[in-house]
Amino acid sequence: MTIDKDNLLDSIMESLDRIQHIKLEDIPNIDLYMDQVTTFVEKKLKNTARHPEEDKILTKTMINNYAKNDLLPPPVKKKYSREHVVLLIFIYYYKGILTINDIQALLKPLTGQFFQNENLDLGDIYEEVFGLEKKHVDLMKEDILQKYVQSKETFQDAPEESREMLQLFSFVCMLSFDAYVKKLLIEKIVDSMYPQGRKD
Repeated sequence: MTIDKDNLLDSIMESLDRIQHIKLEDIPNIDLYMDQVTTFVEKKLKNTARHPEEDKILTKTMINNYAKNDLLPPPVKKKYSREHVVLLIFIYYYKGILTINDIQALLKPLTGQFFQNENLDLGDIYEEVFGLEKKHVDLMKEDILQKYVQSKETFQDAPEESREMLQLFSFVCMLSFDAYVKKLLIEKIVDSMYPQGRKD
């Protein structure tokens, strides 16, 4: 997501319009070796990285660690299915806000019930969840616009040379508070998946 500082709000809105998930039909429906999985995920999610030229989206070490931490079922004959790739995409989105233990708590019921399930598999779940994307992006744009307008109303009495910086700081604070509250809610939901208590 590239932000043009001179046209901040327009740039944010355009960036949100460009956000796209990997469509299920784009995920190969054949089993892949680890190198093929990392290449596919890197190519498809590279543009979501903060520093696309430097940041690694997925490596062999990451996949091995996810398997070791029970986030990912083991491959069959060193090959990964479409459902493995779906789980890796979920992990990628979660790892920026949740701990490995939280991700495990969130995904374990899914993999336990739906990994290679003939009636409803992880691909079906993935499509259902990401099908909400367009509506969610529209709601998010409205919320961001509201926060931006509120931030422009702050620090009206500040010195002119500092006002824009303080208003941007106010905007970041509102976005950060929103992210913080949502993270707390997600953690509470994840904790509810372990009613007997967790062992971190």
